Amino acid sequence: MNERARLCAVVRGVVQGVGFRWSVWRRAELLGLVGYAKNRADGAVEVVAEGPAADLDDLERYLRSGPGAATVTDLDASRGQATGEFSRFAVK
Repeated sequence: MNERARLCAVVRGVVQGVGFRWSVWRRAELLGLVGYAKNRADGAVEVVAEGPAADLDDLERYLRSGPGAATVTDLDASRGQATGEFSRFAVK
């Protein structure tokens, strides 16, 4: 079964100014996921992605470390039903 789901995540640590959002975009594109990654005012990065659960698992594992210059100290992630509101993955 390839049912679509939604991943909502907030990544904390040294995740702004280190290419984190762009690396998430690359990973999401490779996996065929849609959604977005954006910087938050509190220094965290917010990621919302939709796609097959197995691909969201892969993205969530990636969010735990990110690119080499990043230091992830905390990841709050939850899953839900896909809304279908996205047509591509964007960096905001």
